[in-house]
Amino acid sequence: MLNPEQILIIKEWQAEAIKAKSLVPATLNLAYENRWFNLWVPKVYGGLEAGLVDGLKLLEELAYVDGGYAWTITLCSGANMFAGFLEPVLAKDIFSKPKVCWGGSGRAAGTANWDGEHYVLTGEWQYATGSPHLTHFTLNAKLLDHGVPVLNEDGEQAVSSFFVPRDQVLIHYDWTSFGLECTASHSFSMQNIKVAKDHAFLLDPAAKKSDSPLFDIPFMPFAEITLLVNYVGMFRRFLDLVEKYFFEKSKDPNWASQYSKDRFRMLDAIQTDFLARREHVFELANTIWSNILVSDFDSNNDPYQELANFSREFVKDMRLQVVDLFPLLGIGASQAEHEINIVFRNIFTASQHSLLNG
Repeated sequence: MLNPEQILIIKEWQAEAIKAKSLVPATLNLAYENRWFNLWVPKVYGGLEAGLVDGLKLLEELAYVDGGYAWTITLCSGANMFAGFLEPVLAKDIFSKPKVCWGGSGRAAGTANWDGEHYVLTGEWQYATGSPHLTHFTLNAKLLDHGVPVLNEDGEQAVSSFFVPRDQVLIHYDWTSFGLECTASHSFSMQNIKVAKDHAFLLDPAAKKSDSPLFDIPFMPFAEITLLVNYVGMFRRFLDLVEKYFFEKSKDPNWASQYSKDRFRMLDAIQTDFLARREHVFELANTIWSNILVSDFDSNNDPYQELANFSREFVKDMRLQVVDLFPLLGIGASQAEHEINIVFRNIFTASQHSLLNG
């Protein structure tokens, strides 16, 4: 799916992006040229409108090449997917631009007060992946009406999603993680920023404004499976690097006689289990997508629940297996510029994301 030239560009600029703690022009332009930020955006707005399985395969392959780059593409394309929940005229105006890129936070860390003409947004939100190159920031906020909390049908304060143009947002350059450095997942805030009513939207299939079947998938399982394939791609690369290291070490007769048999047996068991579970991820994705295409939404209730449970267990086991393997990789693996170390840091930083953590 990725051609050799694309892989070369991503690899060639990986170290520079880590150093810069942001995507660099070469890799940003690669994303723009291939419309990867618009992976899930409807074609009528200029997007790729990828099918679920094809899009997941691309994200996994990107994660195999560079986990930080893939994470940024995944989170930003996931935010650009919100195009399907906007009024079509507004969505077309925004997403027809070649370098549009959305990102933000899913936490309701602020308020949106309706004053009769506008929503007035105030708050601070964390972890907006891709902050330096975002054109719009997305956020969730608790709703107020002239200062009075708006309650939903359960008697709890209602929450809505919003998007805000970049020039109305203050970015706090506070992303100092030891992995996924290039994702530049900084915090952002705003104080009494007025936005139009059409800048609010609801992430619910019932509220979709596009005919694309993608928007019939509830956002939670969509987020779960798009994040999951990032872990899968990164872990697959980690296992390949471990195997390469073991093969190199086995050229030493002393190492081979003392460690080779047990180490390769351990790795083989992990690889076999991993490949079976990776295959199941795409089986689940194919089942979900096939049901969506024929509008058999109820048949996805069980696959969605299975995905929720399976993804968390799979991520936990990948993390534990990295812990088991990493001490076997020698002092070279502790060097920050070593690819094994980069992948290790990316996996452990990604594992802190609350969605699939536990």
